[in-house]
Amino acid sequence: MSLRPVLETRTAQPTMEGAGVHLHRAFGFQDPSELDPFLLFDDFRNDDPEHFIKGFPWHPHRGIETITYVLAGEVEHQDSLGNEGTLGAGDVQWMTAGSGILHQEMPAGNLKGQMHGFQLWGNLPAADKMCAPRYQDVQSGDIPEVIDDDGTKLRVITGEFWGKRGPVDGIAADPQYLDISVPAGVKKTFKIDTYRRAFAYIFEGSGAFSDAATPQGVLLEKEVAGEELHIRDMSGDRTLVRFGSGDEVTVQAGEEGVRFLLISGAPIDEPVAWHGPIVMNTQAELRQAFAELRNGTFIRPNH
Repeated sequence: MSLRPVLETRTAQPTMEGAGVHLHRAFGFQDPSELDPFLLFDDFRNDDPEHFIKGFPWHPHRGIETITYVLAGEVEHQDSLGNEGTLGAGDVQWMTAGSGILHQEMPAGNLKGQMHGFQLWGNLPAADKMCAPRYQDVQSGDIPEVIDDDGTKLRVITGEFWGKRGPVDGIAADPQYLDISVPAGVKKTFKIDTYRRAFAYIFEGSGAFSDAATPQGVLLEKEVAGEELHIRDMSGDRTLVRFGSGDEVTVQAGEEGVRFLLISGAPIDEPVAWHGPIVMNTQAELRQAFAELRNGTFIRPNH
């Protein structure tokens, strides 16, 4: 077994999207090879309705998948194919934009005015860029949950983990999307296939991930289960942890425990031509997509 090194920790940065939604972006619109096959990750948790109520009005997507995971509040969605619905707390929507779709996402807070959730963009390989759009709407109760003997709780949104398979059927990136809660003071190791790129995103409590590069680590405990544990400083809310190659990650939960997303996928390793909500492989394909938007042929009639 080999521990994945911590390549980087960074704090999600505040930004604004849609018609004025205040959110925090952990990564996106930077080097798309960094976390290939994932392109962007937004944390849209907010307790002030004025900062999210105008939502994300009609906009296009092509060449990607958008994965929306709601923790609190609701998100109403509609699209150009006639689909519509509402995501509630704990629900997931995995939208494959494929050849093109126009949609809108309008958040609504819960009784406390809270709207909490995340959106992840996954790239599609060239062979699937122009596939037929589809939705996978998954209700919270259909997401398998496992509780280990030490109190660690894990929801499997997609992929297979601890003998459970998530209900979302990914396309080509073989994604694994886990929501993990580790109790206070518990040290826990999670295995990740070596071929995957992986990151963690902490959104409750605090925790520290072991670093394979011992000299760069911080010795916080002299002995844990008979061995030295070199880990980085504790990281808290809205922290992205990017891992290098290996087949496991180890986290030490802080005094209040830690809850984080652990997401991994197989790199696509293809050229990326990206502008706004459209991601293709070449600039010519990108220009064609925007030309079709202008002339009204963006949506494929046979889809």
